[in-house]
Amino acid sequence: MRAVRQLVFLGLIALCAAAHAFDFEDVSRRAASLASRSYKAPAAPLPKPLRELTYDQYREIRFKPARSVWRSQGLPFEVQLFHPGLYYDHPVRISEVVGGVPREIRFDPDLFDYGANKLDPAQLRGLGFAGFRVHFALNTSKYKDEVLVFQGASYFRALGRDQRYGLSARGLAIDTGLASGEEFPRFVEFWIERPDPKATELTIYGLLDSESATGAYRFVLRPGSETVTAVKARLFLRKNVAKLGIAPLTSMFFFGENQRPTGRDYRPEVHDSDILLIQSGTGEWITRPLVNPKRLLVTSFALTNPQGFGLMQRDRAFDSYQDLEARYELRPSAWIEPRGNWGKGRVELVQIPTPDETNDNIVAFWVPDALPAPRAPLDVEYRIRWQRYNETKPPLAWISQTRRGHGYSRQPDPSIGFVIDFEGPVFKDLAPDAKVESVVTVDGNGEIVENHAYRNDVTGGMRLRLRVRQIDDKKPMEMRAFLRSGDNTLTPTWSYVLPSE
Repeated sequence: MRAVRQLVFLGLIALCAAAHAFDFEDVSRRAASLASRSYKAPAAPLPKPLRELTYDQYREIRFKPARSVWRSQGLPFEVQLFHPGLYYDHPVRISEVVGGVPREIRFDPDLFDYGANKLDPAQLRGLGFAGFRVHFALNTSKYKDEVLVFQGASYFRALGRDQRYGLSARGLAIDTGLASGEEFPRFVEFWIERPDPKATELTIYGLLDSESATGAYRFVLRPGSETVTAVKARLFLRKNVAKLGIAPLTSMFFFGENQRPTGRDYRPEVHDSDILLIQSGTGEWITRPLVNPKRLLVTSFALTNPQGFGLMQRDRAFDSYQDLEARYELRPSAWIEPRGNWGKGRVELVQIPTPDETNDNIVAFWVPDALPAPRAPLDVEYRIRWQRYNETKPPLAWISQTRRGHGYSRQPDPSIGFVIDFEGPVFKDLAPDAKVESVVTVDGNGEIVENHAYRNDVTGGMRLRLRVRQIDDKKPMEMRAFLRSGDNTLTPTWSYVLPSE
């Protein structure tokens, strides 16, 4: 009888533990509690030797792979941790969740190889981490590749098969592109669930904090040819904000097909992404080629319940870039796929001047029209698809390239020329004598000089030859174009902003 009572008692304990297993709601309660209090700035800065590390010195500090989380258990996922230092000066807490119970992973200098750096271990105890990365056997069963990184503010990025790191995502963007200055929320704590021995996905929870907002996040990572991060977020505003950016993507565009380099660069193109692609709630597809403007350029697309948007890297041939180190052709596109109805709002594109390729100068995100009152929750869910093969594009036709400039001319031509190529199966179904017309509009700062669509015998698609005149080059000019045959729209909308000089 005593043995039976003990079994019943242990069973009740197990049931209680299961009923109170750590989950998203625990993080949500933490975020709501933070939002009810005034913002507290991060604690004291790092020890001086860590703050004064050079870039090369910081890179010498490496996590010891043999100490990877779950290495000894032989699990399909492993986690390695980043050391604080340099500009990663606000450590975060990281916990492992086992059987529904979180357990903090304590910082230990013995986890790291410091290379030639001479640091006093006594000054390093209890620091916390700068972030973490997840490893999984993505490209071969013999090696666990790096597939996901969280490091710095609310930045994270992931990789699919045969990809190299390029653009990043963020947890939240606040007041991006405003003269008042941008606020950078940051993840202050993470919880990572221990995976099962045969797991193909990994669940991560994050707590976000900033002067204006807090947030609870759940990330479900599914590595593959197209790696997917499924995001569930619950946001709480501490105060009203001018602009709240949901599902932000951050990338780089230096120069490309539509904007030639100003210097003597041997490379034809340098960018992590070259277009913003949008699928509206009505099914319209919009392609906006990216630019590197001379001045800050902020544009947006008003939508209701968008079906998706993303910063895409279209050119997949090495010849398009000719960079053996950067390998831009291997960098992923990122497609945001909303879950549920997002209501009314806008996809905003912020393009910032950059003198070189070391700066991320492109940001795209969703801005909802209506925001909750301070301390009321805002729930949002979406997937991020990190793509190289089978990238998202319109099913019937797409814009394969936008080139700016003129061909041979006997006379000087002051107009601005564009060549836009459309490709896709829709053109194969057209009768040989079908009439295809281009529908082009420009805003009040432009005039159409030439508008001519004709067959592209090389691709089997159509080419639009467009020449326009910018009335005032101190102001931007916006253009839109698509192809139709009779009453049938054949292509997505080409949307281009010519920046001011």
